[in-house]
Amino acid sequence: MSGEVKYREFATSDGPAFQQLNEEWIKDHWVLEEKDKKTLQHPDKYIIQPGGRIFVTEQAGEVVACCALMYMSEGQYEVAKMTVSKSHRGKGLGKGMLTYTIDQARKMGAKRLYIESNSVLKPAVTLYERCGFKHLPPEKIIPSPYERCNVYMDMTL
Repeated sequence: MSGEVKYREFATSDGPAFQQLNEEWIKDHWVLEEKDKKTLQHPDKYIIQPGGRIFVTEQAGEVVACCALMYMSEGQYEVAKMTVSKSHRGKGLGKGMLTYTIDQARKMGAKRLYIESNSVLKPAVTLYERCGFKHLPPEKIIPSPYERCNVYMDMTL
């Protein structure tokens, strides 16, 4: 891994990388669900237009990580579609991407961030915990539209 790391706003031209990076990690553990397919093929329609944002990590001109903030309600966003390419994992880019996303959420005036994940993704869940996300008690869990989710966390900003 070499070259300057740059965290930035998603551009339309990043669409194929956003889709490929996310399909890769999902297919490693599960099957793509219909909601995944729609969101990944049309991020502008399903993430940006409803009030969300997408961020990417670029290195040597290549998008190597991404993370979305999906609008839930006034001041509340879901951190979603966060991944780092297999060849760039274990180098701190996930932490950098998440930290950048949290900083952007604060600048947007977000008051709460929410994450759905799966216990199989131990490095991701540990990262969320280290960055300040707390596990939700069962009575506060909103049923997920995704079959794979069994970890629910949030963070007050």
